[in-house]
Amino acid sequence: MSKALISTVLALSLSLAPGLAAAKDKGKEDAAPARVYAPVDYNLNDDPDNILLLDLSTGQRVAIRLMPDWAPDHVERIKQLTREGFYNGVIFHRVIDGFMAQTGDPTGTGRGGSELPDIKAEFNDMPHVRGTVSMARAASDDSANSQFFIVFYPRFALDHRYTNFGRVIANMQAVDQIQRGEPPQNPTKIVQASIASDHVPPPPPAPVADPAGQQITADMLSKSRAQ
Repeated sequence: MSKALISTVLALSLSLAPGLAAAKDKGKEDAAPARVYAPVDYNLNDDPDNILLLDLSTGQRVAIRLMPDWAPDHVERIKQLTREGFYNGVIFHRVIDGFMAQTGDPTGTGRGGSELPDIKAEFNDMPHVRGTVSMARAASDDSANSQFFIVFYPRFALDHRYTNFGRVIANMQAVDQIQRGEPPQNPTKIVQASIASDHVPPPPPAPVADPAGQQITADMLSKSRAQ
């Protein structure tokens, strides 16, 4: 190669280099910054307006941290239905050992929901780990309505397919004790659902039966103490 040709190639390379570097820098500027999601706060005293309390038929209370930063529309739907009393008396109708416990259908069949319109999906990057609370749906991504499920063990295959909107922050052991089955023969029930900031007291314990078959109520016990 002649010295003149080498000089020409070198000059061309030097002239292109600033343009290529500028294009690379512009590409970096145009790239969207990575989404940073709010962490789960496990303190029961913080932000009670975003804590869902489930009083179960087992006598246990479960606390769930709702995460509007992850899925604002889904959190708003859960809070609205909870305050309307929609979840009171609803069973866990689909409970698969090692997988999840699903509830939120007043018919108990898995095919029911509320009268509100379905919600558009809010899939996010938060993983489905133990204690994750995620919205159930039908075939359409945008068919979530009222049903939700709690994950027993990590299930990352659910990520970006179901809207993750919360996490159990207290008494996951009570979730572990939910009766299994599709549906269970003796299903665990949500006796009462409430939002912590509303300060709804736990429901009274259910009457228990004595060996003779007579139900023993709290009122009977209080009378026996007085005697």
